[in-house]
Amino acid sequence: MKLNGKKVVLREKTPEDAFEDYDWQRDPELAHLDGISPTKMTFEEYQAKYMREMRYFVTGFRHFMAIDTLEGIHIGNCAYYGMDEEETETELGILIGNREYWNKGYGEDVVTTLVSHVFETTELKRIYLKTLEKNKRAQACFKKCGFVPYVTMVLDGSSYVFMEISRKMWKKRPAEKEPE
Repeated sequence: MKLNGKKVVLREKTPEDAFEDYDWQRDPELAHLDGISPTKMTFEEYQAKYMREMRYFVTGFRHFMAIDTLEGIHIGNCAYYGMDEEETETELGILIGNREYWNKGYGEDVVTTLVSHVFETTELKRIYLKTLEKNKRAQACFKKCGFVPYVTMVLDGSSYVFMEISRKMWKKRPAEKEPE
């Protein structure tokens, strides 16, 4: 699967992505923004785990993708997962690991490309996500994409804002403008 946005290409993960993914997993700031601890694994341990998990990156209920710039630079990862056909919803996740691409509209393009894909190719009616309450930059990005907060919850000692967008809300959003 390959999805083209205005600034990004979302593509299937490859074994080569493990190098950047490992660096991002070890980065204390990125881990903190994701509400996790940095990995302590060696690269060899991480790579073995990564290769085992690659078999499950795309299944009926989990879709993990790499984020590339239009020039082919791997800058992050995104996913929709936990698809619940009975509840007609899925969870979305995104990480722009390469700081050179922060605050330049790449996250917004990833989210709109992924949300559009989900609503165009499934019968799901709702997409939700969670982000740390103090991660105002991520919340601003998600709001630009049409997500609205619906609850704040403490999980594992950290406060998260849960946000959602429904298929109806997506269809009613204003005409898409160029990502910043």
